Amino acid sequence: MSFGICSLSVIPCRKEPASTSEMVTQLLFGETYTIIEEGDDWLRITTNYDNYPCWISIKQHTRISDADFKSLKTHILSSELVQVISNIDTNSVFPLTVGASLPNFKEGKLKIGSSEYLFEGQTSDFNVKKNVKEIKDTAYLFLNAPYLWGGRSPFGIDCSGFTQLVYKLNGYQLPRDASQQVEIGTPLSFVEEAEAGDLAFFDNEEGNIVHVGMVLENQQIIHASGCVRIDKFDHYGIFHSDNKKYSHMLRVIKKVI
Repeated sequence: MSFGICSLSVIPCRKEPASTSEMVTQLLFGETYTIIEEGDDWLRITTNYDNYPCWISIKQHTRISDADFKSLKTHILSSELVQVISNIDTNSVFPLTVGASLPNFKEGKLKIGSSEYLFEGQTSDFNVKKNVKEIKDTAYLFLNAPYLWGGRSPFGIDCSGFTQLVYKLNGYQLPRDASQQVEIGTPLSFVEEAEAGDLAFFDNEEGNIVHVGMVLENQQIIHASGCVRIDKFDHYGIFHSDNKKYSHMLRVIKKVI
């Protein structure tokens, strides 16, 4: 079994081994993956954080040894919306987005293989579970981030990527897709029982879960739809404040923390 690590700001992960294929998720800097199949131009991988199967270009692959993979400590995350990191060896600088992992981070430095990096931004510890106020503050960081199917960054994010990343930055692990996230937590019987930090799930006409957002106070919800935005919601669903109509039909609300 072989392993890799994302050494770029972000790597698109595809449904099929082609650059024209649908992007289903993204790897952020410092996140690792297990290689399932190797081709000439593409690798079939499983992301190690959320066990998500996908394909990445071999041109964007950085292999790490079994020993390095086992010794990596990736619980320290970048908590700033955008910050730069510098490669000490090459003196090159590139941006990191919020939620990027900082392997073996100590005193402003980290190392991946033979490359050493300097990072002077703010960090968050995944091993420390934060309170609801801190979770909300993190969610507000993403306001107005554009919607992007498969995205996991403030430059483009989808509904479940948004909830996953917000909770990750506050010490809670969620699966990647809304249809997977709905499987965890405790269901609530009424909208009136919902509290800030709960997750609300929405389905389509076929009954499939297709959307997720995070509950706020006063029956409001923050979610990625067009962009990360705040709308009203009730027992019917999300009421889009601009269009003045319901945009998503409520299926269930789950308490996950």
